[in-house]
Amino acid sequence: MYPLGKQFEIDYKNTQAESKAIYKGTNYRISIITERVVRLEFSPEGKFVDEPTQLIQKRNLGYPEFRVNQDPNFIEITTKYFQLTYMKRQPFSGTKIDPMKNLKITLMSREKDRQRTWYYNHPEARNMNGNMVSIDIPGNKILNRGLYSLEGFASINDTPNKILNTDGTLSERPVGSVDIYVFMYDRDFKQALLDYYKMTGYPELIPRYALGNWWSRNRDYNDERLENVVKKFEKKKIPISIILLDHDWHYRNVGKNIGLKTGFTFNKSLFPNPSETIKKMHDKGIRFSLKVNPQEGIYPHEAYYSQACKYLNIDGNKIITFDPLNPKLMDIYFKVFLHPLENIGVDFFWSDYNGNLNLTNLWFNNHYMYRDSGRNAAKRPMLLARNGIYAPQRYPVLYGGSSEITWEELKKIPMRYLNAANIGVSWWSFDVGGNHGGIEESELYIRYLELGVFSPILRFHSARGKYYKKEPWLWDPKTESIATDYLRLRHRLIPYLYTEAYNYTKSGTPLVQPFYYNYLWTYDDDLYKNQYYFGSQLLVCPILTKKDSVMNRTIHRFFIPDGTWYDFKTGKKFLGNKKYVSFYRDEDYPVFAHAGSIIPLSNRSDYNNTGIPTDMEIHIFPGVSNTYNLYDDDGVTLLYKDGFYLKTSIDYNYLKNNYTVIFRSIDGKSGIVPTKRNYKVVFRNVKQADDVNAYFNNEKVACKSSVDVNDFIVEVKQVPTIGQLTISCRGNDIEIDAIRVINDDIRSILLDLKINTYLKEEIDSIMFGKDTISRKRIAIRKLRKRGLSKEYMMLFLKLLEYISEF
Repeated sequence: MYPLGKQFEIDYKNTQAESKAIYKGTNYRISIITERVVRLEFSPEGKFVDEPTQLIQKRNLGYPEFRVNQDPNFIEITTKYFQLTYMKRQPFSGTKIDPMKNLKITLMSREKDRQRTWYYNHPEARNMNGNMVSIDIPGNKILNRGLYSLEGFASINDTPNKILNTDGTLSERPVGSVDIYVFMYDRDFKQALLDYYKMTGYPELIPRYALGNWWSRNRDYNDERLENVVKKFEKKKIPISIILLDHDWHYRNVGKNIGLKTGFTFNKSLFPNPSETIKKMHDKGIRFSLKVNPQEGIYPHEAYYSQACKYLNIDGNKIITFDPLNPKLMDIYFKVFLHPLENIGVDFFWSDYNGNLNLTNLWFNNHYMYRDSGRNAAKRPMLLARNGIYAPQRYPVLYGGSSEITWEELKKIPMRYLNAANIGVSWWSFDVGGNHGGIEESELYIRYLELGVFSPILRFHSARGKYYKKEPWLWDPKTESIATDYLRLRHRLIPYLYTEAYNYTKSGTPLVQPFYYNYLWTYDDDLYKNQYYFGSQLLVCPILTKKDSVMNRTIHRFFIPDGTWYDFKTGKKFLGNKKYVSFYRDEDYPVFAHAGSIIPLSNRSDYNNTGIPTDMEIHIFPGVSNTYNLYDDDGVTLLYKDGFYLKTSIDYNYLKNNYTVIFRSIDGKSGIVPTKRNYKVVFRNVKQADDVNAYFNNEKVACKSSVDVNDFIVEVKQVPTIGQLTISCRGNDIEIDAIRVINDDIRSILLDLKINTYLKEEIDSIMFGKDTISRKRIAIRKLRKRGLSKEYMMLFLKLLEYISEF
């Protein structure tokens, strides 16, 4: 065994199932992991695996409830969720006529029509799929099986996965063995997902800075060019949290070697003093990352090449072949080539390694790099890399690969997030705006960016070329303004996003959850299947199609779930369990907050800084009482695992004429967040209250109130973060009943059209008059004689169709 270091050692505790829940014979072993999960093993040589594998870390999750009925030839195991029957000593297979002859597991559903049966080699055709490696790897775009299935069960085949030794190296399994985990959960998918996390590892909490705006371009930045682009972001007051340098930071053209992708030494002609470059970024609150790819090997021109040769005991002047399965080489890779870069300030690496299309190589490189990045508690592990498939929730963030700049690629992104959620993964990252080729269009850029704001990770990147337009200021003033507003919004959302990231880590609830979990019919409906919940408070209905050029709006259909929901931007009310059509301008995006939603935002003045804000803006939507627990820690270390964090309960008590919000520190330690905070509480869709009071503990404190259009705002300054702040508001009928009506949308369209104003008034009277739809159509057609163009006539005839729906 080669001593790689403690960060690579594997915990062998609880790797074998509870002994009283194991039933085995000479060639078979059945382990009941939970009421929902059973492990099936068959080995011709009678050799079974109790060690961790690439996928599975733990198998003893406690003693589940079950019943057993068996004799020398037969065993039947029954839990609340399934009934397993097996003919002992027989391989896990049947015949073509009877595939369930030797082994079957029947779902014990409360609904008789869902009592389906799983058997070995079951096709599981109704599985909703899970992950892929990345979109730019040939042959690896095919989605792997996920956990979520319409049948209420799913299996995971661990047979091909290698054993993880105590020192972190890999070894082969017994030849000819079978090792399968079957999840039988019926409609309790969340519980099955928790079982999966307990076995494979809970999602890792990413650093707080990873939730901001990432900037990268495939171009040869040097000190001056990098400083200029950062100054431009600063001048435009657009926040950036991470700078990623593509391949050109290192030497690429050395002798006959042209365009090298591999490299670990800063090109001194571009960055004479890299530590000073990085320090400048850090001083501006920006994290610094480098792309590395050892796939081509390690070349003699590298600064520490001779040291590597000495450690490896090899002759110099030849390329050192990279092999992630060689622990000694990996030790050199980290200590000699990557650690020196971290020592001068590199915060994390973007690994562009694809494993030479070998999944084990890819996974092992990710596994090693991620574990090494968290080798001490002062730095939280972080990596950007392609998906190694096995338990990718343990190795965030996933790089989606480079995509074409097309509407077709934009349309695919939401479903990729949803598929990933089916296997419990959230931290996918796709190039905002697309990466290469295609046609740079303002509308496409805006819709990509808006989706990126309401996605797990917002990361720009584009291929090399003069004519790619990722910088907001390269567009027209309107596009730049919209992009700027949304990029600022992303950074303001970080308190909400980080809290939801923590919840994902602790409770296993993915940041993105498919809408079809609750409304299954939407999965087969192209109009609604891409909708998703974004954390616990928001619903996103992505815009993925081009707008109508005449009305200059996107005609968008969406479905609002049960309850009352509000447009996050405008505050318009939408009654639930209903389909809607709306007309969206470029600057608008369909994101909704449910009644009672509490959305904590940052009001930082130092734009790039993603740390804990002292100025908070809390948006609260009316209609229902709710509690939201805001989570804070230092965002960059592992100290939160030792209790160094703070949870603040935001408790909203709603009554029609009396509502109260209470901020109270409920868990953690003092000293984690600033001792005092400024709170700006924005009560959405609420009139000015007659009586407003604020108290800290039992002492009255000063507060300031104001009205901004349809929102009532209360501000309290310099409030201690440990203790209780209470804000109470009273008044008569203070909630604004701003129900969204389609007439408002159509009047907005009419307002913007270049039509004679007198004619607009006549169109308004027709569109919203009391005549039947058929009479309105006739009246609109007659306006051709009054100068209404054919394209506008057709537009209003189309709009009448939408009016008739509602």
